[in-house]
Amino acid sequence: MGDAPGLAESEGNASDLADRAATLWPSAAIPGALHIVSTPIGNLGDISLRALAVLKGAAVICCEDTRHARTLLSRYGIGTPTIAVHEHNEASVIPRLVARLKAGDALALISDAGTPLVSDPGARLAEAAATAGLRVVPIPGASAVLAALVASGMVPHPFTMLGFPARKGKEREEQLALAARLPHAVVLYESPNRLVDTLRDLAAIAGTTRPVAVARELTKHFEEVQRGTLEEVAAYYEGTPPRGEIVIVLGGASVVAPSEDGLQAVALALREDGCRPRDIVQRLMDEHGASRNLAYRLAHDT
Repeated sequence: MGDAPGLAESEGNASDLADRAATLWPSAAIPGALHIVSTPIGNLGDISLRALAVLKGAAVICCEDTRHARTLLSRYGIGTPTIAVHEHNEASVIPRLVARLKAGDALALISDAGTPLVSDPGARLAEAAATAGLRVVPIPGASAVLAALVASGMVPHPFTMLGFPARKGKEREEQLALAARLPHAVVLYESPNRLVDTLRDLAAIAGTTRPVAVARELTKHFEEVQRGTLEEVAAYYEGTPPRGEIVIVLGGASVVAPSEDGLQAVALALREDGCRPRDIVQRLMDEHGASRNLAYRLAHDT
């Protein structure tokens, strides 16, 4: 096995890579188009040559945080001007960016990590560009959602991505209830200090034996995927407080064919609790897997 390149050599090679990519794909940055560019989620090597060519050739790079973006851009010798675009300034910045697109500038949009718009700012800019009839071009690449999903050991499709759950209140209850009842894998983001609480809350709804995988620090030196039941993984992280970026992959609910007698008893109980027929129909379908026709009939039986 040959010697690995020294740090100085590898840094030099990396700084030249964007120039070489731009030479190979001189038309990668399309005039008048907004390019949604995926960037690494941790390991700076996880970026495509096309992405480098677009970032090198764009008139401006729209960033969630320009200081954070500079780490990646400097690594690959990209000196393209940057502009911050986030929830606090979108309303004022977007009209100017759309005007630049209409004038023929090629714009790139990146987030702090991964694929923009997935639990990140930028959706309003993409919507404004599309509404104006301008091209919105995806530049695929790293995604924490897909990385966690394929590393989870669970069937990866179909799946539902819910992003960060609300911190408290009815919205959180509804999000976790939805995650618990879906019959396929569900992907959520969570912060380290709320991970155990979220796993415990899911266990209270879905049951302690529901399978789950928690992916932490994906593509980084301390990458970890902890698999087990909700009870087991919650206990592990209670004893080993987590750090870094976290993705939860919750296994789907078991699909059990409901009996009509059982559904009838549920409908009766809901009716006695004062639920309206249309609410009973919805709950029989959503929570108990009843068909629409059967749920409607049971909800309206007297």
